[in-house]
Amino acid sequence: MIVIDYDKCCWKDGKCASCGCGSSSSACEGCVEACPIGALERQKVLVLDTDKCVDCGACVSACKHDALSQN
Repeated sequence: MIVIDYDKCCWKDGKCASCGCGSSSSACEGCVEACPIGALERQKVLVLDTDKCVDCGACVSACKHDALSQN
């Protein structure tokens, strides 16, 4: 199962706190884009749809902030 550490996650309050891309997620190249089945979504915070997630780990590898892990 994928676990999100929200303290490390750069997506806070509907925007990226790291690269400054504002409320547009189109500039981001990270976990959401790496997920092959669309189980991650940027809302006010990063949201994982556990029903969709196949635990492949692509998002974990793509996260530059070590905010995602597999249990």
